Amino acid sequence: MVRVRRWRVLFVSLGATALVMSTALGAAASAPTPTSSVLKAAKAAISRQTGVHVVVSAKSGSSSMLFILDLGTKSGEETASEGKERLTIKLTPTGAYVAGNSSGLTASGLTAAQAKKVGKDWLSVPAGTREYAAMKAGLTVSYVAGFLPVAKGTTLSTTITDGVHLYVLKWTTAATSSTRKLSHTMTISAVGATLPVELITTVSSASGTTKFSKWGEHVAVSAPPVASTISLS
Repeated sequence: MVRVRRWRVLFVSLGATALVMSTALGAAASAPTPTSSVLKAAKAAISRQTGVHVVVSAKSGSSSMLFILDLGTKSGEETASEGKERLTIKLTPTGAYVAGNSSGLTASGLTAAQAKKVGKDWLSVPAGTREYAAMKAGLTVSYVAGFLPVAKGTTLSTTITDGVHLYVLKWTTAATSSTRKLSHTMTISAVGATLPVELITTVSSASGTTKFSKWGEHVAVSAPPVASTISLS
C-alpha cells in the first residue's frame, strides 16, 4: 500500500520530524489575548476560503525540496520534488491519483517492484479508503489551519512590508530525543481577511519557507484517463 509522506510534517533534510506544521490551533487561555484573537480570526478566515496556492521550499546544504500545491474544498493537487525524486498527487471527490518517477514512488512507500509496475501510469486510490482519507486531509484548504500555532508560547507583533500591514507570530517547537529545536515566524494579513502570508521555519543553519497566495481561488482537478491508471489494490 502506498504510504504518502506528510512533507508538511516531515522535513528529513533538516533533520526534524516536525518542521512546517506545528500543532493545530488549540484552546487559548481562559481570558482572550491579542494573540489568541488573531489565531481565532485566522482559523475562521481559512474556513471560509474556497482555495489557496501554497509553495513550500527548504534547503539544507546541498539538499533541497520544493512542493507546490493548489488546495480546494474537495479537490487538490500537489507536485513535489526532492533531489531526484518527483511525485504528483491529484485529489478528486471520487478518488486520488499518484504518479512520479521510480525514486519518487518508492519514497512514497511503494516497493521497487510496485513502482516498476506503475511505471508512467497513475496509481488510483478510491474514495472511502484509508489512503484516500489521508491524502484528502492534506490536500484540501482546511489543512492550512494546521500551520497555525497554539496561543500559549506564541508572541505577537505587527509590521509593514511593502505597504502591507501584517501580524507577526513567533514561536518555537522544543527539541526532543529525535528532533532539534525549531523556530517559526509566520506573517498574517492585518487588513481585510486574517489569512496567512508566509511561514519561515529554521533549525540550526537550515530553513524552510511556506508561502500562501491566491486565497479564494477555484480549484478544479480532473482525474487522469482511466486507461492510464492502475488500481491501488
